[in-house]
Amino acid sequence: MRQPLNPILLRTLQDGEIDECKLVPWGSNYTFAVTFVDAGETAPIAIYKPASGEIPLWDFDSGSLYRREYASFLLSRVLGWHFIPPTVVRDGPHGVGTVQLYIEPLQRAQNLITRERYQTSLKQMFVFDLLVNNADRKSSHLFVGRQDRRLWGIDHGLTFHVDAKLRTVIWNFCGEPLDVNLRQSLDRLIRHQSRIGALLDRYLRDAEIDRLFMRADQLRHDETLPYLNQRRNIPYGW
Repeated sequence: MRQPLNPILLRTLQDGEIDECKLVPWGSNYTFAVTFVDAGETAPIAIYKPASGEIPLWDFDSGSLYRREYASFLLSRVLGWHFIPPTVVRDGPHGVGTVQLYIEPLQRAQNLITRERYQTSLKQMFVFDLLVNNADRKSSHLFVGRQDRRLWGIDHGLTFHVDAKLRTVIWNFCGEPLDVNLRQSLDRLIRHQSRIGALLDRYLRDAEIDRLFMRADQLRHDETLPYLNQRRNIPYGW
């Protein structure tokens, strides 16, 4: 079910004057926790990832990770899968980057896999990672929110590569057939390819967008979730 974004929250993330900006002391790239001036009693905390803080990689274009992060958010909204926190692209104290609402975690993925209430969301996340070719689905990148008890997924900077890069800790759906809801979501994605491609065009290269729809076509044709290779599909430092 499609969930509307809070317009006040979005305006704060997009246009609010950033007050504090403190380095988060983990992760391979420079990431900052930020707050906003005059945002009221329910002022959000957000995670700011500037392009200038991205460590160069040999296999991803320099300065492109924040764009991939935002493209992932856009695609999740198009699919109606709302596990990525509200995210915007904007200028900040260290230049342009993404600003994403911080969701306080309750517990990590190891405690979720066997719980029935999270299986639908977890399976959507697995299919999403197949679509975006997520090279970095670590256990710390999915969690239950402390306040809302929903499943959330974060850190989608290493996505949309044209070569096979999938790395994930979600393995419990391999070999399962696509259920009707997943088939319908893929059908909508494929049917509206030109519109969705235009939406992503500012953030991804043409070849990366083409490969996204090739992966969607392949999944829809197979109607079965693929088996993964333990030598290739385990994330680094998972």
